[in-house]
Amino acid sequence: MTRGRFISLEGGEGAGKSTQLRALAALLRGRGLDVVETREPGGSDGAEAIRALLLTGEADRWSPRAEALLFAAARADHIEKTVRPAVERGAWVLSDRFLDSSRAYQGMGDLTDADILTLHRIGSAGFLPDRTFLLTLPEAEASARARSRDVNGADRIGGRDSGFHQRVADAFARFAKQEPDRVRTIDASGEADVVTARLVGALEDLLP
Repeated sequence: MTRGRFISLEGGEGAGKSTQLRALAALLRGRGLDVVETREPGGSDGAEAIRALLLTGEADRWSPRAEALLFAAARADHIEKTVRPAVERGAWVLSDRFLDSSRAYQGMGDLTDADILTLHRIGSAGFLPDRTFLLTLPEAEASARARSRDVNGADRIGGRDSGFHQRVADAFARFAKQEPDRVRTIDASGEADVVTARLVGALEDLLP
């Protein structure tokens, strides 16, 4: 049996990850592939339970260390129960966020990028996507999209200040520069179908 592929979509708030994941999944299914759509935190029963703990409550509900540990625990369950079994049976798994989000959001304060990678090595044996797409937008456009999306209020992480989100964007850009074989930067501006075409073009070398 041919092994499947694991693809993650990353980026800041309002970059269009969820929209593009659905579009890319539909296109890949049209090519006859078995596709699993998932997300982080979440994607398995245990990880979804942790998601509810992470994204609700006051901004200071969790310390940075506790938050990072919860994300790592959710990811370990997600990989064990959802991602790895699907890839091993030959499916393509598309995840809305993965490790790089933890690195960008949790690995630039009390904890370092090396700390987050160590947690990932312990919890998930260092499992990485075959390809990661980093969707980028100018800050003003991303903020406008996020406000339109979060009409009922942002979650406790998305609602952090603009300085925090700029540091997140800078971290994502650094990962793309450090790991160009895995991480591909995609311009997320313009019509949704145009962005989807950019994603497919950057995936052609992995397609059967």
